[in-house]
Amino acid sequence: MARYEKPPDPRDSDLRPRRRRIFGADGDEPIPWLWFGLGIVVTIIGIGLALLLVNRLLAREPLATSLPTPTVILLTAPPTVPVSPTVARPSPTPIPTFTPAPTRDLSQPPETVTVGYYAAVSGTGNAGLTLRGGPSTLTTSLQNVRDGSLMIVIGGPEEAEDYVWWQVRLLSGQEGWVAGQFIEPAAAPGQGPPQPQETPAEGTVEPGEGETATATPES
Repeated sequence: MARYEKPPDPRDSDLRPRRRRIFGADGDEPIPWLWFGLGIVVTIIGIGLALLLVNRLLAREPLATSLPTPTVILLTAPPTVPVSPTVARPSPTPIPTFTPAPTRDLSQPPETVTVGYYAAVSGTGNAGLTLRGGPSTLTTSLQNVRDGSLMIVIGGPEEAEDYVWWQVRLLSGQEGWVAGQFIEPAAAPGQGPPQPQETPAEGTVEPGEGETATATPES
């Protein structure tokens, strides 16, 4: 039986030198001894350079570092507070005793018309004196007070329209204003002669010229 033979490769001609291949024992690819040897050499050189670098780093002098200056804290005892001398307390000032105001002696009339004292109608020529709602002849006429009638002065004086007006309260409790020219100081009720009764106003009593009082009828 005939065997098949592989035809020769035209590339393997006698004109080109043939390279000798080194095959393994089993006909495998050739082992790259050259590259293997170069890898070992490079590895050895790298290890040497690394060891040299480590030696230089270890042999290098350490960097000079400046340590911070420590702060010294001195603990001192607190200063002793001097004891202040005891100040003698002043003696308490005694509370002044309240002295009540002396009671007014209403049995004796004062020299002039005074608030808090009594007065009596005088100098109207028996025409009587008009008690008004305010210190003016333009205010309302409240009542006609006869000569000799008592009243207590509770306010004033107020000057208006050439008169000195006093606020008074009659014995009946009626309050108003009268012209001071027609009242005079008097003793309290029961300390003098009986007083006439007040009557409702029937006319306006105003002083005329001089010091004479005249009665003018209400309109």
